[in-house]
Amino acid sequence: MLISADTRVPFPRPLVYSTYRDKLMELVPYMPNIRGVQVRSREGNGDWIKFVNEWQGGGDIPTAARAFLNESMLSWTEHAVWHGDRFTTEWQIETHAFTEAVRCLGTNHFFENEGMTVIESRGELIIDPRKLKDVPPFLAGMVSGIVEDFLGKKIGPNLVQMGSGVTTYLERQAVRP
Repeated sequence: MLISADTRVPFPRPLVYSTYRDKLMELVPYMPNIRGVQVRSREGNGDWIKFVNEWQGGGDIPTAARAFLNESMLSWTEHAVWHGDRFTTEWQIETHAFTEAVRCLGTNHFFENEGMTVIESRGELIIDPRKLKDVPPFLAGMVSGIVEDFLGKKIGPNLVQMGSGVTTYLERQAVRP
């Protein structure tokens, strides 16, 4: 499944980029489908920074997926490399449920457009039904489709929601003395 989301934030690219990268903990209240984030590691130099972040999501799980997913399984580890010289982020998500079966990775590009920042998020989500542990083989194809559909419907909107959260956060920061 391809992941594609475009977000517009009405602030300059350097500010938007650094807010996404450096203010993650402060952005959580602006993302209703996210319950929490913990930065596990951060390293780098002037041109790049590598992060490992633990995310805890939430939301409604469709009836068909409840037999295989529960809310506590809606957590993931994000590995991200931020390239400040190119205004890009390369990310890979490691789900805490069905870890061996799920492959999810992509890139965010931050572009300047008439004083506004456009974030193009592109990626892919693939679930290998042969690697679904504890799922009977005759159900693996159906389960992988349900889980892929569920996760796919969360990832794109979460990327857009983050852009809205950054916009609100920056608007509130601008009115503070």
